[in-house]
Amino acid sequence: MPDLRYETRHAIRGPVAGVDEAGRGPLAGPVVAAAVILDPACVPEGIDDSKALTAAKRAALHDAILGCARVGIGVCTVEEIDSLNIFWATMLAMTRAVAALDLKPAFVLVDGNRCPDWEHASEAVVGGDALCLSIAAASIVAKHRRDCMMTELDALHPGYGWASNKGYAAEAHRQALRILGPTPHHRRSFAPVAQAELDFGPAVGV
Repeated sequence: MPDLRYETRHAIRGPVAGVDEAGRGPLAGPVVAAAVILDPACVPEGIDDSKALTAAKRAALHDAILGCARVGIGVCTVEEIDSLNIFWATMLAMTRAVAALDLKPAFVLVDGNRCPDWEHASEAVVGGDALCLSIAAASIVAKHRRDCMMTELDALHPGYGWASNKGYAAEAHRQALRILGPTPHHRRSFAPVAQAELDFGPAVGV
């Protein structure tokens, strides 16, 4: 289970934030990042890597984290993903998430093997969502927020199964893309979407 060892190591500097993202791999929808500064005296029980939790548990922990931690959210749109590429869009979403905090962190712990190019003292932690509590909390918030966005988009664009697959390349989603064509929320820089656009032409609407 993740713990506060990484945060404790840097706590002498001041507030420590954990950052993670959700949505690098999907064919549709935004990439969403969260930054979380935990209060060591009020850490909700059960925080873990978001991938190890059920949707219901993530939803409950999302609310609990917002109730006793400082949280910032950063989003990069499909248009930004296609313009920048998914790696740099993810870095930008993380930067926006930290900027959205109402308290500037003295140090930032980032899930993965690279930190954004920013002003913050920071450390990349490979597998950080399974090791570091603030990163795990960020992974829960980012995943829950993005899942909610995709469920809302599913109501606007039925047929792709986004309420269940969240825009990832599940076979049902890929088949719908071949039959229905792309929507404005599909990532044109991703090969299956680019092929569908060649077959169907540009998407219209919202």
